[in-house]
Amino acid sequence: MTQAGVASARTSSAQLAGIVPLVGDAQWEAPSACEGWRVIDVIAHLAALAHEAVEPPTPDPSWPKVRERYHDMRVDERRGRSHEQVIDEWRRYTPRQLELLEAGQQAPRSGDPVPVPGLGTYPRHLLADTMAFNVLCHLRYDMLGPRGPLPFTVPEPTDELVAPAVEFMLAGLPQMQGHDLDATVTEPLVLDLTGPGATTVTIRPAESDRGLTVAPGATGSTRVRSTATGFVCWATTRTSWRDHCEITGDAAVAEPFLDRLDII
Repeated sequence: MTQAGVASARTSSAQLAGIVPLVGDAQWEAPSACEGWRVIDVIAHLAALAHEAVEPPTPDPSWPKVRERYHDMRVDERRGRSHEQVIDEWRRYTPRQLELLEAGQQAPRSGDPVPVPGLGTYPRHLLADTMAFNVLCHLRYDMLGPRGPLPFTVPEPTDELVAPAVEFMLAGLPQMQGHDLDATVTEPLVLDLTGPGATTVTIRPAESDRGLTVAPGATGSTRVRSTATGFVCWATTRTSWRDHCEITGDAAVAEPFLDRLDII
């Protein structure tokens, strides 16, 4: 179960709630570090995710198939709203989203596969990790300095905060880019993440139509070492992996994967 994901999502959401009253009108309009989005648009994105979790919309075949463009569409729908309206939607639906994620930890439904268009399929209990990832990433690396424009601070990240976000990223890694990423891994590649959220996994080459697999532990001679918080930035292409990673072994084994990886 990913009860830890619920706790992480609650903590990051509470930290964001503490920042919101400090933000002035001009700061809401400032460009965030998420390309194309203002700071208020980041809140609109989180509000849209929460609203859809609580009240799932009827699927429309005209919606963008690429997940990032889908998120842009939902943000664009909210651009005509006032700051207060956007924030109110986020405040109203986030607690209900957290309640649903909490309920999703309970058997027997916790193991039900849930397809997330454009991102893959996950057991229901792991959806809590997606929220943990989204709020942590957008708050710390898109809204707040040094990458974002807001000059406020939150407590230093902890294992409890970061680990669920990393767990979702590793669960999504084999799925989000489909077979496009498969060709970049020709030998087992060890990913060694340190600091808060530390873990070590081996990314194994695709077998037949199965695609890449991510296994616990280290079983390869080429290793990529990075902090787990750095991984949140470079694996989502917010920053370059070259600014965070140390490669030992055969760099030619690791670099094609690192160049192509883009977790949404």
